Amino acid sequence: MEEKKFDLNSIIGFVLIFGILIWIMYQNQPDEAAIAAEKTKKELVIKEAKAKELEAKTVAIATVAVAATGDSTQLAQLQKTLGNFAYSATLPSAKAGFTTIENELVKLKIANKGGFIVEATLKQFEKFKKGSGELVELIKDNNADLNVQLLTSDNRTLNSKDLYFEPTLTKVGADQVLSMRLKAGANEFLEYKYILKPNDYMIGFDIRSQGLNKVLNTSKPLDLEWNLKTYRNEKSVAYENRYTEIYFEHEEGKIDYAGLGQSEESDLEKATFVAFKQHFFSTILLTKTPFETAKLKSANLVHDDKVDTTFTKQFKANIPLAFSNGEVDYKMSWYFGPTDYKTLKSYDKNLEKIISLGWGIFGWINKFIFIPLFGFLSSYIAYGIAIIIFTILIKLAMSPITFKSFLSQAKMKVLRPEITELGEKFKKDPMKKQQETMKLYNKAGVNPMAGCIPALIQLPFMYASFQFFPSAFELRQKSFLWADDLSSFDEIIRLPFYIPFYGNHISLFPVLASIAIFFYMKMTSGDQQMAAPQQEGMPDMAKMMKIMIYVSPIMMLFFFNSYGAGLSLYNFISNLITIGIMIVIKRYFIDSDKIHAQIQENKLKEPKKQGKFQKKLQEVMEQAEAQKAQQKKK
Repeated sequence: MEEKKFDLNSIIGFVLIFGILIWIMYQNQPDEAAIAAEKTKKELVIKEAKAKELEAKTVAIATVAVAATGDSTQLAQLQKTLGNFAYSATLPSAKAGFTTIENELVKLKIANKGGFIVEATLKQFEKFKKGSGELVELIKDNNADLNVQLLTSDNRTLNSKDLYFEPTLTKVGADQVLSMRLKAGANEFLEYKYILKPNDYMIGFDIRSQGLNKVLNTSKPLDLEWNLKTYRNEKSVAYENRYTEIYFEHEEGKIDYAGLGQSEESDLEKATFVAFKQHFFSTILLTKTPFETAKLKSANLVHDDKVDTTFTKQFKANIPLAFSNGEVDYKMSWYFGPTDYKTLKSYDKNLEKIISLGWGIFGWINKFIFIPLFGFLSSYIAYGIAIIIFTILIKLAMSPITFKSFLSQAKMKVLRPEITELGEKFKKDPMKKQQETMKLYNKAGVNPMAGCIPALIQLPFMYASFQFFPSAFELRQKSFLWADDLSSFDEIIRLPFYIPFYGNHISLFPVLASIAIFFYMKMTSGDQQMAAPQQEGMPDMAKMMKIMIYVSPIMMLFFFNSYGAGLSLYNFISNLITIGIMIVIKRYFIDSDKIHAQIQENKLKEPKKQGKFQKKLQEVMEQAEAQKAQQKKK
C-alpha cells in the first residue's frame, strides 16, 4: 500500500491547533505599551499623593498643636482651613491614637486619624504556608484607606482621612460597638460606627451624619473613596493574582466582575456590594441601601513574578453617598474573611457568587454535584484521599457513557473495511460515497455520532473540575504525600533558572498526570484512527493524532506545573481510572466478532428509521447530487 504523504490540510490543521495553544499561553502576558502607560500613570498618582500628604501633614501638625495648647490664635488659623471641622482639633482625641476590637476570628485596629481600619488580621489563618507563624493580614502598613470627601457650604473641600475622629467604645450585650465621630460641633458630626459580633467575619458599619445639613453642601452627594492594595498571601504570587479581582452585585442580584487585565474600570448602578476578592481571602463592602452609582478600578501589580512578590492588585472604588433630608445615613457591613463557598453562602447575601464556579451547566455541576459530594467526603477523611475517592465516584458514574463511546468505536472499526471499499468504488464521486456510507450506517444500525456524543457529555465535567479545585478553600494548606499544600503547586525540585511558561520548579503531580494521559492517548489513538476513516479533502486525522499523543502531555506538563496540586492529583487519578475502565471494557464487554455478527444480522433486517439529523443530511446530499447532475447536462 502506498504510504500517505503529509498533506497540506494536515499541516494547516496542526498549525492552527498549535497557534491556538500558543495564543492561550500568551494572552495573559503583560503588554509592554500598557506597562509603560501604567508606569507613567502611577508616577503621576504618586506625585499627586505626595502633595496631598504634605498638605495633610501640615493640617495634622496644626491640629495636634491646637489640641495640646488650646492656642486661640492657632485655632483661628486652623478654622481658615477646616472651617467648622476645626472643632475636632480642640478634642483630646486629635492625636495619633488607635482603638482595637477583636473576636475569635478577626482583629481590627481603627485609627483616630481618618476613623478607618488600618489593620485587619485574620486570627485563624497563616500566610504562605502552614507553620509560617505569620497571620493573614488583609490591611496593614497603609495598604488601605477609606475617605469621605467633604464639600462644605463655605466652598471648602476636606478629606475625612486627614482629620481626627473621636472614638467611643461600648458593649451592647456580647457585641462591641465603636463609634468614631468627626465633629463640627458638640452635636454636629460625621460618624462611622463599627459593630463586631462574637465569632463572625461580618462587621456592621454605618455611616451617618448629624446636624451637618448647614455645614456641608448637600446639593451634591458625598464621595466615598475606598482603596486597597492587596497583599500576597499564598506561595505563588502569579497563581494567586490570577484569581484576584473585583466582583460586585447590581441590578437586583446580578453578579459581575471588573476583569483581570493590566488596568480595568467598571461603572455600575444600584450596587448592593463591592468585593475586593483575593484568591482565598476577600474584603467586601455591603450596603442595605443600594449605591445609586459606583466607579471601580483595578490595576495589576504583578508584571514579573520574579520581582513583584509583595502585592497583587490595586483596587479602588468611588461611591457617591446620597443625602436624604440634608443628612447621610447608610447601613453597611464589612466582610474580612476567607473566600470560602460555605462561609460566604451562610450569610445569604449572594456573596458565594464571587467564587468563579463556571457559567451555565459548569456552575450547576459544581454547585449541585462537586461541592456537596466533596464536602461530604472531606468531612470524614483526609483531603488527599477525599480527592481520590471523589474522582473514582465521578469516573464510575460516567463509565456507562465511556462504555457507549468505546462500543461505538468498536462498531466503526468493524465497518471500516466496507467504508474503505465504498471509498475506492466511488472515489471520483465524493457525494455518492457519502450517500452510500450513510446507507451502510443505517443498514448496520450504527450511528457515526454515537462515539462523539458521550465524549461531549464528559466535557462539562472536565471543565467544571478546572473551576472547582482552584476555588476550593478547604484545600488550602492541606497536605498529601509530598504536597504540603493541595491548593498550590507540589514542588519537588527547585531549579536555579526560569523556564518560560513553566517556572523555576518541578511539580510531581503534573508529571504523573502527563504520563497517564500519554498512555491513555497511546492506547486509544489506534482505535480512533481505525474507527474514523479519512474523509476526502479533510486533514489526515491519524497523523495528527500521532503528533497530539506527544503534544498533549507536554502541554499539560507546562500548564499544570504552577497550578494547585489538588487539580493535578484529580487529573492523574482520572486518567488512571479511565485507562483501567477502558481495559476492563475491551477485555470483558466488547467482542469484535460478536459485534461483526450483530452488524451483519442488522443488515438483513429492515433498515431502522432514520433520525432527524441523518434524514436531513441525506436530503442535503441528494439535493447536491441532483444539482450536480443538472450541471453536467448543461
